[in-house]
Amino acid sequence: MSHELPDWYPDWAARPVSASASPPRNDAPTDAPLSPQARAPLPMPSGLAPGSATEHTRTRSMSGSRSKETNDLRPITPQNPSPVRPPTDLPTDGGLLSPASKTVTRSASRTDRESVEPEEEGFIFNEPRHIIVTPNQDRLVKRELRGIHLFMITINATLGTGLYWRGGQILELGGPLAVLLAFLIVGILAWSVMQCITEMLCIWPIPGAMSVYVSEFVDAELGIAVGVAYWFTYSVSFAALIATTAAEFDFWPGVRGNKELDGGIVYFLIPVCLIAINAFGIKIYGWIEVFFGSVKITMLLIIIVTLVAINVGAGDDSRAHMGSEYWSRATSYDAAAAKNWGTALMMCLSIATFAYVGVEIVAASALEAKWPKRRQADDRIDSDISRRSNDTLIGSSVKFSSIWISMLAAVAYSLSGVLVSLDIPRDDCQLPRLSWVTVTTECTQDEGIEANTASAFVIIAKQSLIPHLADVFNAFLVFTALTCANTNLYVASRTLFGLTSRLEGGKGQPWMIRILAWFGRTNRRKVPMRAMVFSAVAFWWVPFLQLADGTGSETPIGMFIEILAEMGSVGVLIVWACQCLAFIRYYHCIYRHRAAIQAQKISQVRRWDKDDWKDYPYRSHGQPFVAYLALAGCLAVIIVANGAALWNGFDETLIPPFLSSYLIVFVFTAMWVLLKLFRGAKWSLVDLSKSNLVIKKLKDLHDIRLGAT
Repeated sequence: MSHELPDWYPDWAARPVSASASPPRNDAPTDAPLSPQARAPLPMPSGLAPGSATEHTRTRSMSGSRSKETNDLRPITPQNPSPVRPPTDLPTDGGLLSPASKTVTRSASRTDRESVEPEEEGFIFNEPRHIIVTPNQDRLVKRELRGIHLFMITINATLGTGLYWRGGQILELGGPLAVLLAFLIVGILAWSVMQCITEMLCIWPIPGAMSVYVSEFVDAELGIAVGVAYWFTYSVSFAALIATTAAEFDFWPGVRGNKELDGGIVYFLIPVCLIAINAFGIKIYGWIEVFFGSVKITMLLIIIVTLVAINVGAGDDSRAHMGSEYWSRATSYDAAAAKNWGTALMMCLSIATFAYVGVEIVAASALEAKWPKRRQADDRIDSDISRRSNDTLIGSSVKFSSIWISMLAAVAYSLSGVLVSLDIPRDDCQLPRLSWVTVTTECTQDEGIEANTASAFVIIAKQSLIPHLADVFNAFLVFTALTCANTNLYVASRTLFGLTSRLEGGKGQPWMIRILAWFGRTNRRKVPMRAMVFSAVAFWWVPFLQLADGTGSETPIGMFIEILAEMGSVGVLIVWACQCLAFIRYYHCIYRHRAAIQAQKISQVRRWDKDDWKDYPYRSHGQPFVAYLALAGCLAVIIVANGAALWNGFDETLIPPFLSSYLIVFVFTAMWVLLKLFRGAKWSLVDLSKSNLVIKKLKDLHDIRLGAT
């Protein structure tokens, strides 16, 4: 009996071969009729009678799950034409074939397979496949983060300096309307990007997820560059936030200018304490983040209520209901920085991007997300949950944070920004200005009220004349900066660990590989201490530079630190753009090879399958148009909005904004090119045109996911 095979079917499988028994493919329909060749009884292990419960367990499989059988043969049927890959124990570090792990070859070469004498028609051997069986224990992390931990880690990274420091800068530059539009537009962009990331993350919540997605669907070297850029963003942000903390301490007169305090406490002791917090086991660290995040959310709500109270007359009642007057000049702007309001708005979009850095952190922390306990399959119950793989339930742990954080941040930022614009005029002299802009326009100054701070929130509290309110607000800003630095160190360490944990550092390897592999190990608490300490010290020296010139942003050292911080936000935009491109190629890939994927019943990727609708974890909205818009938005901010400051003509005063906007772009591009040259790679994107290669790629990603259990 013969069957017509589809175009994507491998040519080596068309010849007659032999087989011994093995379970049918796990993701094949259990009720599919078998061909006459496949109806022969399965050979039973000694001591088992046909029809026993054990036999039924071997021959029955559930969609999306994996059997524990290790036979290399399987029956071919019209409904199940593809060879099954033997199930195996896979590494929890998410690697594919890594020299750092023990490997085994499940089947030999084609010549070896052809030399086997046939026993029955209807069975074939698998393609040769190297499979990791046991990873090294010192390259594993513990998976103990629950949904609440993931949510609060993302909150701590997102609700930070971008709102409390950059909000006033946006108000001064573009006026009240620019505050609202900048936070809303970038918020929509962040939501669109997270729609793309979330859909892939719910399928593959794997270590180094964002780097892997780009490597698998766009380009391998580009994926490595994305990982390095992501690590740089959070490592340099850790140092920049320490420097910001010192600037906020200067608000209090007794501390201002005290270099011993800055050098000994802020620049040295505080980072050491943050390293110690990150050195705890991940479960303890997760609950610390929950505490920090709860405090930040509570304080944000208190600030919002206080701003409303000040606007209606609390404190200095002469300022009551002044917001309508301020908004009557909604499109006023800083003429020293921009020639018109449109240019100012473009610059505000670039600044607002900094506030949304961190919404994607859930993809990085999925490395240590807790996997739901396996449910015991009950053959008597054919419910939806019993048909789904227990391993894919991890998607529900990351879905909430991935979808909602960007929306909550957009609401919080927009609301807070509008309230600030109702309580302080755009031309207030104390509002922070761009460091490279020479102040030539007139501004208003309250007599006898001076607030040495870059935060509009603290300035409003000071001008309200409510006793000690400014001190409370500033203390909260210090707490915000430190907790944000703590989370940034966590993300940087896990990113570096994810990049290096699959490298082999043994003898015979290049010295650079051995050094990088050294960072990919964990201690006895399964914490990547080496990666964490290196991420902390890489830019630890930056805050100490302020001991020479002070903490002001108008000094050369202040401009240098601001350039580093801005480079980090541009780096995240590059990562976002690459994620959108990866999703676009993934989306078109699965639809292009829809017939092959459907025929083999590859679980979790059949986006179109209405018969098994819940098998696909999450369908993001409006795809692929949302992904295209998100990609275009990221590129527009990187190329257009970031360069708006240069539209007035280029001179030496514009060197800082030029470096802030484009230096990281040049470095990222150069790194990608060098990786291509160093690895001798082709100057082309990943080939997604062939069904057999796509099927293998999807199965490999599934193996990484299953291996993490």
